[in-house]
Amino acid sequence: MLRETPEAPTVRIDTLDSLREHLQWAIELEHATLPPYLCALYSLDPARNPEAVEVVGSVFAEEMLHLALAANLLNAVGGHPRLDTPRMLPPHPRPLPHGDRSVELSLVPFGPEALELFLRIERPAPPGAPAEGDDYETIGQFYAAIEQGLRHLCDRLGERAVFSGDPARQVNAGHFRHTAGRLIAVEDLESALAALEEIVEQGEGTARGEVWDGDQDVFHPERDEVAHYYRFQELKAGRRYRRGDTPQSGPTGEAIVVDLAGVHPMRRNPRPAGPGSAVRAAQEEFNHTYCAVLHLLEQGFNGSPKLLAVATGTMYALKAQAQALMRMPGDDGTTAGPTFEYVPPELRRWSSGDRQRIVVLRDGPYVVYGGVPLRRKRKIVSSENNALTWQTGEPLETEDTYALCRCGHSGTKPFCDGTHAVIGFDGTETAGVRPYQELQHVHDGVGISAQRVGELCIHAAFCLGRTRPIASMLADTGDSDVRSDVMGRIDHCPSGSYSYALERGGDSIEPDLPPAVSVLEEEDGLASALWVTGRVPVLRSDGRPLETRNRVTLCRCGHSGNKPLCDGTHREIGFHEETPGRGGDPRPASPPPAGRRTTTTRQPNAEETHA
Repeated sequence: MLRETPEAPTVRIDTLDSLREHLQWAIELEHATLPPYLCALYSLDPARNPEAVEVVGSVFAEEMLHLALAANLLNAVGGHPRLDTPRMLPPHPRPLPHGDRSVELSLVPFGPEALELFLRIERPAPPGAPAEGDDYETIGQFYAAIEQGLRHLCDRLGERAVFSGDPARQVNAGHFRHTAGRLIAVEDLESALAALEEIVEQGEGTARGEVWDGDQDVFHPERDEVAHYYRFQELKAGRRYRRGDTPQSGPTGEAIVVDLAGVHPMRRNPRPAGPGSAVRAAQEEFNHTYCAVLHLLEQGFNGSPKLLAVATGTMYALKAQAQALMRMPGDDGTTAGPTFEYVPPELRRWSSGDRQRIVVLRDGPYVVYGGVPLRRKRKIVSSENNALTWQTGEPLETEDTYALCRCGHSGTKPFCDGTHAVIGFDGTETAGVRPYQELQHVHDGVGISAQRVGELCIHAAFCLGRTRPIASMLADTGDSDVRSDVMGRIDHCPSGSYSYALERGGDSIEPDLPPAVSVLEEEDGLASALWVTGRVPVLRSDGRPLETRNRVTLCRCGHSGNKPLCDGTHREIGFHEETPGRGGDPRPASPPPAGRRTTTTRQPNAEETHA
């Protein structure tokens, strides 16, 4: 239960529409803290300021948790969380949304100004402070107004009428990594109050007015965790809180060292650099990535909850992009920095007018839009191990938008679980965008003209046949049985490396394949490519489309030399869906945005998380 507050003369939140509006404001409020925290975090040199990195990074991860809790609350009462909107990214400096207008949010490097701002944001409500649903003085008072509104509406309308949202939209992943907080699925008043309590206590301490937030310190299990406000007080005072300390006494424990010389001198509230400059290009790269995160979060909270792991994983890319900016010197002794500008969807690099499409995320998964069916297909081979046909299995359950693993290390294959971010997957795309017709080699037979692009071959072996390859059979295609055999084998080629026409220069004849993604399995359980059929467009992360074709095969082992296309490397490395030594953790990786890129599948320890 939140702090008890004097009963207001009238209930400010007295309709479901008003409740939903305030919960959307809560999402906007929680998000508004993220850009300032990120700028301070990325400006820190982890080697010289490990404790400051730990504090700011842990607060950021918990603010992401609070954002998810606010979205769960809004979904529970029949609302629709909105994050991919210009309202999320107005220019800085900016006021705290719907709050104390004297609290001005700025993008500044870590230091005294940043700490004072963070203390203003996280300031606890004074004892007996009234609930305030708008123009609130503290975040605690704002959430107290939401609690008051929830109780009032449940008394007046009944819990069932208030909590009318679709339970499938609840994000429920136990504990976020790198935070002791709980991601609570909201279904009734009791769970709603628990979610509100989680947000407030992590921010300003328990209801007893203590400095502790009720959790155990995730980085130092021997200590209890202090609330956000008091973590920043520790950095300001240069000491940690210990048992017996109070808000009045301040921290009296062990010393914390903050080296202000180990901070990138980012320009205060960076502005867009001149068009065509290297700084502007880097700022635009960051803005595209950040808006991709907002887009994925909105998708995740509106019917595709598995995308939360993809969204938080995508945040890892922000660190390198922001710190690259902070290494670009200016003329006045400062450096460049991210501008956090909103990029309209139609201007994003992988925007498309096609409802059904597949987008390759930079160093991340494939995001599949438009309810494209997902199924498994298994290769059937003869007793001599010759490829014969594909057998279609049961469809896999998906949301309208879903993400498929590209790194090969997900614990929930074929779906992405965010592991690509933890292991530092390098998904650099090298596949060209030249059309098939420019690359093909034509080999004529009798009544058939075979076309082949070797760069597309994934070595599924349908072209080899039981006795000899297609190339050697073309001379015998005057025999209609041989010609029919060649056509059948080409139709089974998943990548479309081989195609055919009835005569040179004629229209290619393609098998009738529906729009779908098939998870291929070859002989001996070998995990093969993702087979995209039915002319579903595929867009690279830089926005350039691959040629839209009836058959395309995408790498899912993470080792292709022709990414995002498969090149058959899965056969060389013996790729299987079961990753040895990994049990598969379905929890989303809460974003440790200062995390170090690694090359293994183990989870990073606390030091690595903010290294």
